[in-house]
Amino acid sequence: MPKFVVEADGGSRGNPGPAGYGAAVIDAVTGETLAEAAEYIGIATNNVAEYKGLIAGLKAARTLDPAADVHVRMDSKLVVEQMSGRWKIKHPDMKPLAAEAARILPAGQVRYEWIPREKNKHADRLANEAMDAGKKGKQWEPSRSTAELGARARSAAAAAPQGPPGDAAAGAAKARAALAAASPAVPEQAAPPVGWGSADLGTPATFVLLRHGETVLTPEKRFSGSGGSDPALSAVGRRQADAVATALAARGTIEAVVSSPLLRCRETADAVATRLGLEVSVEDGLRETDFGAWEGMTFAEVRERYADDLSAWLASPDVAPTGGGESFASVTTRVAATRTTLLARHPGRTVLVVTHVTPVKTLVRLALGAPPESLFRMELSAASLSAVAYYADGNASLRLLNDTSHLR
Repeated sequence: MPKFVVEADGGSRGNPGPAGYGAAVIDAVTGETLAEAAEYIGIATNNVAEYKGLIAGLKAARTLDPAADVHVRMDSKLVVEQMSGRWKIKHPDMKPLAAEAARILPAGQVRYEWIPREKNKHADRLANEAMDAGKKGKQWEPSRSTAELGARARSAAAAAPQGPPGDAAAGAAKARAALAAASPAVPEQAAPPVGWGSADLGTPATFVLLRHGETVLTPEKRFSGSGGSDPALSAVGRRQADAVATALAARGTIEAVVSSPLLRCRETADAVATRLGLEVSVEDGLRETDFGAWEGMTFAEVRERYADDLSAWLASPDVAPTGGGESFASVTTRVAATRTTLLARHPGRTVLVVTHVTPVKTLVRLALGAPPESLFRMELSAASLSAVAYYADGNASLRLLNDTSHLR
């Protein structure tokens, strides 16, 4: 039986945002690329794009040889675990896509493996090419070498000896052998250059991001979102708010103060604004994630009671906490919208944004263009300061992260 490797990936710039997928079918024996597919799919989430990439890769493999043994390699833990049957598929957008993927080839012919992102560069490149094309209002088109590769594959398949049905695999193998002999591997495309824009961009708007001071839940590391008890600052938290107010007053750079509507943020913001002689503007989009049934629980307690739900949540930004919570993708959408509103309202100004762990990490992640899983790789202490500068050309620069020097 012929053996193919399908490498697939998908991405979204904004999650949800402009999205695309890429997939490659590779001969498992020779290592030759037999087919490539990529497409810009409009506004979608990372997970939808990843499933679309899987579907395209499986269809391409089926076109080459419907009897092939297919080894799917992806860096999406969610897709791999769901298609392997180890994780339940709960999200309504994922169910029809997973069902479509499962129908393309018999289950016994396909196996799935998770691989690190750095080992999925081929499919990632194709997905980014598709998104770049979509940004220009175009659809992805294969490079000349890829187009020639596909043409030779079709030509070799057509020229393969035609025998009885039982000879189909042998004919496909001969076609692949002829293709491998005639075609060099398609080279990786270099990443687009990164450089400085014009120096004349004016004064950037700067968000000084302040996580609120401690509450009674903070030292115990309990989930404390917008759907819980809305605790006030503890005695420690009030001292932290006073300390950060003193430090920011000494700097003298803050021109406006905005806050999440939750009490712990408003109390922190009021302490600073009073010292600076400013008013506090409340922005609902800066509230913390709603953690649903997990509110008030420790991570260990959630793992004990909701192990499968927690694993799915950690694996995908589109999965919400148990009991009607809010996914990180939803949080990203509202935080990004609030960022846009504040930038329009405060061009070129330095604004203190008093908010929570997830909104701060989300603003940092978006500024860096980092993937959603980067949320789990940042440390943010209570009453810590971070800062992001936003320039007129649309670029952003992270200037500070988790500064707690004012508390020591």
